[in-house]
Amino acid sequence: MNYPKEDSIILLYDKEKGKKHIINLKDIQDSYSTSNGMIKKETILQTEFGKTIKTHLDYEYVLFPATLNDFIMKKLTRLTQIVYPKDAAYIALRLDIKPGYKVIESGIGSGAMSAVFAQILGEKGKLISYEKREEFIKNALKNLRRFNLDKVVEVKHKDIKDGFDEKDVDAVFIDVKEPWLYLDKAIEPLKCGKMIGVLVPTVNQVSLVLKAFENLPVLDIDVSELLHRFWKTNPERLRPLDVMSAHTAFLIFARKVC
Repeated sequence: MNYPKEDSIILLYDKEKGKKHIINLKDIQDSYSTSNGMIKKETILQTEFGKTIKTHLDYEYVLFPATLNDFIMKKLTRLTQIVYPKDAAYIALRLDIKPGYKVIESGIGSGAMSAVFAQILGEKGKLISYEKREEFIKNALKNLRRFNLDKVVEVKHKDIKDGFDEKDVDAVFIDVKEPWLYLDKAIEPLKCGKMIGVLVPTVNQVSLVLKAFENLPVLDIDVSELLHRFWKTNPERLRPLDVMSAHTAFLIFARKVC
């Protein structure tokens, strides 16, 4: 049977209102307070995931383990714009991230993309994250610790204009203000045949990245954006939601040739 642990991040799902409460059990002393009553921490720890749990007022929630997507969208402390899950999953797939790989990213931002990389890389992998702003590093590491992913990440408080320390890494991901200025340095530590990914928000930035790639040993370049639209889950009135997560970023990928 699958029960929460003391360091779990959990989700209490309100069936009546369709709302989610994301809770880090480390932060709870004796009980968790909702607008519908209190739930003792001991009760949470003794309730199996997927089962109903009641407040002291007999209001029902369903207990689930929180996913990384839940955490990023609901509980991540943001000091920067984040890489949204719709983009992050595709980035990880296009860069061919696998358990045990060594990967470089710059910058760390609020740690959303770092968390996705770290969860895939696992304990035998390593994410080396370059970031020049100390306040971003502190916040991102705090976020990563909350989901127990910080041990996979090595953060370097360093400006990438000075280059990268590593050699023979399996993937490189660049998410900085002017990535075209650093692509020559970002290509150097990448293994032959492996992928580099770049994220930029505007079309003029895409053009500058593509121009920079013209002078670098890369092939198989592509540019894309992902649109994600949710639908109302009423089978009698099935239609898209009024608001959608449309453009967030342009994603550019290329393979290194040697």
